[in-house]
Amino acid sequence: MPAAEMDDFRRSYARLCKESGAEPQESVLQHLQEATGRSRMDFATHSLSVDTCMVLGKLLQDELQFTEIVLSDCMLSEEGAKLLLHGLCTNTVAKSLDLKGNNLRAVGAEALAKLLRQNKSVRSLTLEWNNLGIWEESFALFCEGLGANCTLQRLDLRNNQINHQGAGELSMALKNNSSLQELDLRWNNIGLLGGRALLNCLHSNRVLRQLELAGNNIPSDILKAVDQAMERNQERQNILCKSHNMTRVLSKEVLCLKEEKAKQFLDLMDTVDRQREEITRSNRVSAARVGQLQEALTEQHSVLNSLKAKLQMTEAALVLSEQKVHSLGELQSTAKEEQARLVESHAKELQQLKKDSADREARLHHDLSAASEKNLLLRNEVDELERKCKGQQEQLFQVKETLTHTTAELKLRAVQAEERLEMEKRRFKQSLEDAESLRLKEVAQMTHHLEAIEHSLQDRVQRLETIRIRLEEELSQVKAAAVVEQGRVEEELIKAKHQARLEEQQQLDHLKEKLRLMAQSRDEAQNYCLQQKQAVAEALGKESQLSVQLEGLKRRMEELQQELSSKEQEKVAEVNKVRVELQEQIGHLEAERTAQEGLREKISALERQLKVLSSNHREALLDKDSEISSLLEKLRVREAEISRMREEEAQRASFLQNAIMTYVQGSPLSSFIPKK
Repeated sequence: MPAAEMDDFRRSYARLCKESGAEPQESVLQHLQEATGRSRMDFATHSLSVDTCMVLGKLLQDELQFTEIVLSDCMLSEEGAKLLLHGLCTNTVAKSLDLKGNNLRAVGAEALAKLLRQNKSVRSLTLEWNNLGIWEESFALFCEGLGANCTLQRLDLRNNQINHQGAGELSMALKNNSSLQELDLRWNNIGLLGGRALLNCLHSNRVLRQLELAGNNIPSDILKAVDQAMERNQERQNILCKSHNMTRVLSKEVLCLKEEKAKQFLDLMDTVDRQREEITRSNRVSAARVGQLQEALTEQHSVLNSLKAKLQMTEAALVLSEQKVHSLGELQSTAKEEQARLVESHAKELQQLKKDSADREARLHHDLSAASEKNLLLRNEVDELERKCKGQQEQLFQVKETLTHTTAELKLRAVQAEERLEMEKRRFKQSLEDAESLRLKEVAQMTHHLEAIEHSLQDRVQRLETIRIRLEEELSQVKAAAVVEQGRVEEELIKAKHQARLEEQQQLDHLKEKLRLMAQSRDEAQNYCLQQKQAVAEALGKESQLSVQLEGLKRRMEELQQELSSKEQEKVAEVNKVRVELQEQIGHLEAERTAQEGLREKISALERQLKVLSSNHREALLDKDSEISSLLEKLRVREAEISRMREEEAQRASFLQNAIMTYVQGSPLSSFIPKK
């Protein structure tokens, strides 16, 4: 901003403060003096009074200098924020407005609603760290203003105490809004109901590209669905941009074709005009020659009349002038012969010119018929491309069916694996209950023999202690092995997910490259179809590889379960040994009981680890199913876009052909076009 304009703004601020009877704030004047040459008005962390907000609101009504206004952490009161926002309603230059950390409540929400309805220039609005969501009625008005706005592209509503009802109002606003592209709702209280409402509104909103919902107690499946909807909107926007670019290119090509056709038609008309001029010129030349001949004939007639007069006057001297009369008759005959010869030559020249013009017209007719044949050939090529596209769609439908069969098989195998796990758990629990009942019976028997074997227990205590230490070491080794195996399984799952994502990205890039090649040349459509088949075959092969990897992971899980069962059997055998020794060592019964309790805790820990492993495996299967469904959805979207693009190309070709036919039929050469 020029320094003169900033000085004018500062003087206007001071003048309005004096007129309203308020004292200008020194911090505001100092900031305006330091901000010379900028288009950004930054009052961040400056405390603004109500009078200052009123004056700034009046100045910003017609202000054409500041494109970015920052009022974060200004401790604005409700009345001051209202006056400032009402002034911004008629501003037509400001593109960005930052009101972070001003504790805006009911009045501020209503003023923001009015700003969103009336202002047509603000593209970015930051409202972080306010309390707009507490007052439900005011926040509903704010959402109505957002739904009526058609220029805002970025909205930040972090930490605004928005609950599920406020999220419902926002979803209704997003259904009506057609310009907002980024919405940040992190660290609010939206919850499950609010997340579902926002997810439902995304089915009708096709413009929103980024929606942040972290820190709102929303389940992960809803967050994943929201991310997928954002990806679909992003892809849709990219496809729309590509289609717009293609339409622009095709319109340019159509204009070039029209210009070429107009140029050709003008050249043809020029040639026809030149030929007409040549014919008229030749007619004028022949008419001049005929006039000259007629003049010569009139002159000869006058000479003959004079000669007749002389003959009448010289009848007496007729004999003397016979030779002269004879010579004059010869001259007359020669003149007549010359006149006849000239007339015949001019007639031949006229016939030759007519023949040349007829040949030119025939050539023009031939060119027009060739153009019509080319149009017919183009139509046949378009029909052939449509048949090929239908065949490709049938192949893609078959691929879809195979994918659905494979997913159903994977789900069935996952269910069978879960059933086997449940059966093993029940069997293990039953064995533990039997062992516990047997142990209780043995303890009851041992209590009768306590007094007889007290002296022989001290040596046994040391041996049992060594056995307990050995068992603890074995359990720690088993636990470490289970942790290592769990980490390895998780790494394999992460690698598989990463590989699937990379393959999906590669496949998407490959499809984009194919779409670009198809837009460049229709003649390469057959090669494109073959490449698409190869890509589908590769996808099927990769899917089979993933299924093989899943089978390997399942086998590995079964091996781990078998190892765990063997370890459990070894533990049961050791417990039986301990029980046999307990029959002789009743004094160490309490210590052995504590040892068995520790063993039970370790067994429960192992069970929990087994549950964690099974849940991780189940989540991995669910992730694979979701990835396969997303791949199917993307394939369906790609097919719809390809069919839509083909229909648009066929419509453009038909429009171009109709335009050419109407243009040629409306031209002066339409009479030369052969009727069908």
